[in-house]
Amino acid sequence: GKIPDEWTTRQIRYLFEIRDERNYKPLSEVNLISVYTDKGVLQHNDIEQTTGNKAQNADGYKHVYKNDLVVNIILCWMGALGISDFDGVTSPAYDVYSPKNLDLIFPKYYHYLFRTPQFNGKCYTEGRGIMQMRWRTYSSEFKSIKVPFPPLSEQTKIAGFLDKKCAQIDSIIEESKKSIEEYKAWKQSVIFEAVTGKNLSCKKKNSGIEWLGEIPETWEVQRLKSYFNFKKGLPITKENLKDSGISVISYGQIHSKNNNGVSICNELIRFVDKSYLKSNSESLVKKGDFIFADTSEDLEGCGNCAYVNSDEIIFAGYHTIIFSSKYQNENKYLAYLFLTDAWRTQIRCNCSGVKLFSITKKILSKVSIILPPISEQESIAKFLDKKCAQIDSLISEKQSLIKDLAEYKKSLIFEAVTGKRRV
Repeated sequence: GKIPDEWTTRQIRYLFEIRDERNYKPLSEVNLISVYTDKGVLQHNDIEQTTGNKAQNADGYKHVYKNDLVVNIILCWMGALGISDFDGVTSPAYDVYSPKNLDLIFPKYYHYLFRTPQFNGKCYTEGRGIMQMRWRTYSSEFKSIKVPFPPLSEQTKIAGFLDKKCAQIDSIIEESKKSIEEYKAWKQSVIFEAVTGKNLSCKKKNSGIEWLGEIPETWEVQRLKSYFNFKKGLPITKENLKDSGISVISYGQIHSKNNNGVSICNELIRFVDKSYLKSNSESLVKKGDFIFADTSEDLEGCGNCAYVNSDEIIFAGYHTIIFSSKYQNENKYLAYLFLTDAWRTQIRCNCSGVKLFSITKKILSKVSIILPPISEQESIAKFLDKKCAQIDSLISEKQSLIKDLAEYKKSLIFEAVTGKRRV
């Protein structure tokens, strides 16, 4: 689009040039640097966990100096490029550019420019490859891209303005993320206090269970197997799922972040052929049943389930265990109990695995549940429906704020680096 009259444009080749200095020092003597789509150029020492393959040595790695531009040629169209604030070495698969003349360019200005979605889109159109995962923007094309070239004083001023404004926005975003975690902890606490009777001022008794402690005198403790029959979900794979037919809830839907554990999320439902009604009717679920995932990629997910709160015909899908209720009860109280970390400890402590944790019927048969009288179960569920909805609303407001701020930040940066907003 348009730029201010006093600005010009230049191809990147006239502002930055390829640097190809190689390192042959041991890995222990160098500062490893990588570039990330969401954060730009970072030192490995500054991040808790790096993704991808771990370097075994640094032979042939490229030297990077402060103010150099580091470009991941495969992912630069997604924002994986930026100016480095550090000296170090980086993957030989990356392109490294040094600024040609620091009397003419202020690298931080170009850092902001190069990480705009608009510039990233240009990297994509200039790239080539047989598929998106192998799309590359090679240096010959990258260097030919034209970019704004404001006077040095304006580059410096814009970068300073964006440093300040982005720091303010990032601070609000971080505070909002902390608030969300606090709300989630509060929600967990509210649920635990309600489903264990800790919030009731009544006569208590020892439950005989370490994680539970005392419970109201009229409440009972039972094994899961005395309240539910255990059945298996359909013996199918992801390929058997369709866009129409009989509803099915499978492993992926159960572990989805959109599954709240107390109601079936219609957005998650996929379908299978109607022929399964005859051949696998034992994998159907009814209102009041639970569909548990029988594997999890982390301990936190051990115990994830979907509560069936509908009279609709629904199958349990692959990698699931059905808790089929022996009684004609609404079990929403138990749905809330199953959400608590304290209850899930019984499962997590007995799961085995490294990258994949298995939840077996044998493990589940030893798990205990708390059962208040039916009338109390219903009142607890109604209380938690209302209270959790209030907390979820607060979380949703913070999530919306974070999304709006992120979009505002992108817009602010683009307008500033292209001169549409004068600073």
